[in-house]
Amino acid sequence: MSSAAGASNTSGAETGGAGGAQVKSAVRTVELLEYFAGRPGMHSLAAVQEAVGYPKSSLYMLLRTLVELGWVETDATGTRYGIGVRALLVGTSYIDGDEVVTAARPTLDRLSDDTTETIHLARLDGTNVVYLATRQSQHYLRPFTRVGRRLPAHSTSLGKALLATHSDEQVRKMLPETMPALTEHTITDREKLIEELHTVREQGFAVDREENTLGLRCFGIAIPYRTPARDAISCSVPVARLTPGHEQMIKDALFDARDRLTLATRRL
Repeated sequence: MSSAAGASNTSGAETGGAGGAQVKSAVRTVELLEYFAGRPGMHSLAAVQEAVGYPKSSLYMLLRTLVELGWVETDATGTRYGIGVRALLVGTSYIDGDEVVTAARPTLDRLSDDTTETIHLARLDGTNVVYLATRQSQHYLRPFTRVGRRLPAHSTSLGKALLATHSDEQVRKMLPETMPALTEHTITDREKLIEELHTVREQGFAVDREENTLGLRCFGIAIPYRTPARDAISCSVPVARLTPGHEQMIKDALFDARDRLTLATRRL
């Protein structure tokens, strides 16, 4: 039997007790898709097996099933694997059906027009932020984020704005003591980040000082329709074009957009 479910059933399909059972094949399927989603491009069976640790025979059967269903694709040789088109369809469906994304569109359009800079709407997912909507800068700027991209919360203004809506103890439980650096400016010490979150709470917005992308400064603000917040908006601008007056205008526009989004999402 070539299905993932069948392969799993022959080796103990479920783990856990009543009410907490997990189907092994389902867990492995999700882990595989998340592996490919986080690593663009094509990967050999050996590379995938080394990363996920599944028995090679079971992994091969699962990959072939996912290929047949369109969730995974192979290259011309049939020996390398990558994320399939059906993952895009599901991701698009999630965004199209999300009430917050729908409610935010007019505000994101206005914020883009007011600032002329790149605007993002993102959601906290564990210790990362996932981008749900983007408005590109009206100036020439190489695209650096896209809908569906996942970035570490600690290195982005969006993530810091959202982490600041959690208590210090919650942040300590969420983040490790030392976090990866994306640039030389990234805050990698958890306690130092928590100190900055105190400032974020006081001033109402967060700043990414080239911590995620060199040459870019980003300002982020959480949307408080939930407590703690799960969504935030941000504005990114090249450091070379950022003047004190432009910075203040961006902050004012973000606060105005936050208030508009708070009203728009009140019933969600």
